This record gives sequence, structure tokens and C-alpha cells, in this order.
Amino acid sequence: MSARVQLEVFEGPLDLLLHLIKKNEVSIADIPIATITEQYLSTLELMQGLNLDVAGEFLVMAATLIHIKSRMLLPPGEDEDEDEEEEEGDPREELIRRLLEYQRFKEAAEELERRELLSRDVFVRRSEAPEEVETVGFESLSLFDLLSALRHVLERFPEERIHEVTLDTISVREKMSFLLDELRRRGKVIFQSLFETATSRLEVVVTFLAMLELVKIRAIRVWQEERIGPVVIELAAAIGDIQDRIAKEEIEGEDRGA
Repeated sequence: MSARVQLEVFEGPLDLLLHLIKKNEVSIADIPIATITEQYLSTLELMQGLNLDVAGEFLVMAATLIHIKSRMLLPPGEDEDEDEEEEEGDPREELIRRLLEYQRFKEAAEELERRELLSRDVFVRRSEAPEEVETVGFESLSLFDLLSALRHVLERFPEERIHEVTLDTISVREKMSFLLDELRRRGKVIFQSLFETATSRLEVVVTFLAMLELVKIRAIRVWQEERIGPVVIELAAAIGDIQDRIAKEEIEGEDRGA
């Protein structure tokens, strides 16, 4: 599969760590470093398996987590001076400081985001507009929430360890059209239902990449009513506007490739 998706909406490694901390319902001040490191590396592996653009900072954070984990697993030397031990302190301390600082900035940014801005997200074209859906109080999802949901879908399909040469008839572009048709017909859909007819891991992955491309151009919105509730997808603009955005994205992609 040659498709490569690069989205501006991707969060960074600190966002992934905050997501894992929230998911495990643990305190930032007392991170279970072994568990978080394992889940971080697993998520990173999934992102690379999807051929997503993984920035170098993700790999730097992976190395940092592994280093902290190794320091915490190693017993202190018997001849180690108590003063040296006090100076070294908790190997998680610097990471915790960075996470707390980042979380404060992130919460401040989200507060500003919630404030009304004149003409924000207003579309002049009214034809074929989706029905208004009240989403006040609904929780927006991050990339890592979507990856967690995708992992549950992939669990239905065994690992394809035997390489079989077949004609690849599935494209991201076709799946984008399929998703838009489904949303126009049904109004909104549950994330898991998009994969009910999938017959392979490849089809699941291509469908997921198509969904991310639609998120990128703000054609769809993804949310859930509760933290553990179903992930819901719906149109965020009129079909005509979405088609214009897709066409523009394709032209820009051709220009970048030239």
C-alpha cells in the first residue's frame, strides 16, 4: 500500500502521553512508566504500520521513555552516596514537569478555542447542507483516540504474516467517496459500523486513512458523547464544498509532487 497520509491536525508526543495517562486513569505526578512506555511504543508501531508521517520527535520521546524505564528498573549501586541519590531524584521528574507545563498551555488554548469568533466555520454555500446536529457538550476526539478505536477493529482480523501477491483494488480516494456517500445517506454513523463489511486488514486501514484525509480537509467531524461512548462521525460541510476541497487538495498534491 503506497498511500502516505500527512495531516496538520496530528498531535505530538506529549499529546500521546497525556492521552495514555488519561486512558489509564493515572496521575501525571505518578506515571507508571513501564505501562505507559509499552503502550506508547505500541501506538507508535501502529502509526508507522499505517504509513502515517511520524515526526522525529516521537522517536526522541520513545528513547526518553525507554531510558527512564531502564533507570527505574536498575537497583541503585550499593556504594552509591546518599547525596548523589538525592541529587538524581526521580528519573520521571523532568518528564512530569514538561507534561504539566504542556497541559496548562493546552487547556488555555482549548479555552480560547471555545470562545466565539466572528465568521468562524461559516460557509456561504447552503445547498445540500447537512442537518444541524446539536453537539454542545460532546467531546472532540484526538488522533490517538481514533487509533485506539482502530486497534479494536483490527483485533477482528488476524495478522497477515504470509505475503500473498494480489492486485490492490482498494484506494483511499474510493474510500473517501464511499464514506461521503454513507454520511450523506445516513446523516451520521458509528465508527465501528464503517468496518462491518471489511474483509481484510488492508481494507480497514485504507478506510481509516480515507477518514483521516476527510478530517484533514474539515469535511467530517468526529466526536463522542461520553469518554467511553461510541465514536460518531458526521458531515461538517455541504457535499459541494467538500468536493471542491478534495479537488483543491488533489491539485496541491500534484504541485508538490512535480
